Amino acid sequence: MQYEKNPLTPHLEIYTWHISSLLSITHRIVGIINLVAITLICLGVIIISALNINYDSVFLLANSFLGKFISLGLSWTFSYHILNEIRHLAWDLGYGFDLKTSNLTGILTIFGSFILSLIIYFVGKALI
Repeated sequence: MQYEKNPLTPHLEIYTWHISSLLSITHRIVGIINLVAITLICLGVIIISALNINYDSVFLLANSFLGKFISLGLSWTFSYHILNEIRHLAWDLGYGFDLKTSNLTGILTIFGSFILSLIIYFVGKALI
């Protein structure tokens, strides 16, 4: 068979990014980040409990710039993942497949994840 007339797909020079493809790739990356973060948090708790480490050092790390950056970043990854999963659940129920609704829910997912992460961060900060 001759395939000289068929272009390579997807051809990266002519491919245009859509919000759905960007959200899909970001959803996968954030899922991996969440898996690694949960694993490291659980291992950290086990190590702290096993070695009887003073919790003051943990609070010192959490109140540093790096600790605040990590906690704010993880609150964003979790909130983004949750909101995008709600979007996927709506798709599983058969809603939101048309292009206008898909783009709108994608934009709402992005902005909503930032707003939700700030709410989670500041509520958590107020409780501690």
